[in-house]
Amino acid sequence: MKQLKDLLQTMPERNMPTVAVVQAADEEVLTAVRFGLERRLCQFILYGDSSFIRNFFEEAGVDTQNGLRIVEATTSELAAKQAVKDVSNGVADVVMKGNIDTSTLLKAVLDKQDGLRTESVLSHVALFEIPGREHCILLTDAAMNIAPDLETKTSIVRNAVHVAKSIGIDLPKVAALAAVEKVNRAMPATVDAAKLSEMQKNGEITGCLLDGPLAFDVAVSAEAAAQKNIESDTAGCADVLLVPTIETGNALYKSFIYFAGAKVAAVIAGARAPIVLTSRSDTAENKLFSLALALRTLQ
Repeated sequence: MKQLKDLLQTMPERNMPTVAVVQAADEEVLTAVRFGLERRLCQFILYGDSSFIRNFFEEAGVDTQNGLRIVEATTSELAAKQAVKDVSNGVADVVMKGNIDTSTLLKAVLDKQDGLRTESVLSHVALFEIPGREHCILLTDAAMNIAPDLETKTSIVRNAVHVAKSIGIDLPKVAALAAVEKVNRAMPATVDAAKLSEMQKNGEITGCLLDGPLAFDVAVSAEAAAQKNIESDTAGCADVLLVPTIETGNALYKSFIYFAGAKVAAVIAGARAPIVLTSRSDTAENKLFSLALALRTLQ
């Protein structure tokens, strides 16, 4: 995939899905919803201040009877609980974060009775379009798992591979990032990366090629890999960047956006349904891209 707008071009064959938007009473969120309706990506159930939502669409000239259902919710907690419950019961297919704290939404997602938790780890997968690069690249996990152990990293890889395959990467190349390419017992990230690489070679992790430890420059630059004499199917051409900790992921994520001017689409994978977990500062365009990415990951 060369550009994030490619997410909007040819959607997989399926029935028209429904997206549950939690606390939808926000102009950027509702603009993304309007874009989704115009492109016939999906239908929406919007939870929140119904007056605000109706006024927005009336001013925009959008027919709220076509592909939209509005559910009044007086608090963020009620909006999250009802939206997640509707997805859990099959009324909707995707949860999308609106103007609500992430912790409030995730509390509903992880609810034992009506939530969406599975035995798998929930992880954040971001797809970036970075100016000057020929293809988009995936980054995980920049938002959910703080200091994942080896077992958690294995689940994070599997979630990212699922997302990569949903956008047409048949055999994604995963780079397990560290500061250096050699195992150093004083640097746990290198130890885990080497173990993950071995697990992939042994067939314990399937559906991808995985190599590590790899420094960031070696993972993304063929020239850097050649200069360091690193020979690998992944070096210089990684599709997925697996970070060792949330600090690394968060710094890379924001560097891509603020220093490189990247566009981003992001989804939470590993739940019973995709979760669109965008930032309040994301543009309507990036929210739309995230929505389209989540729709592609539907089974």
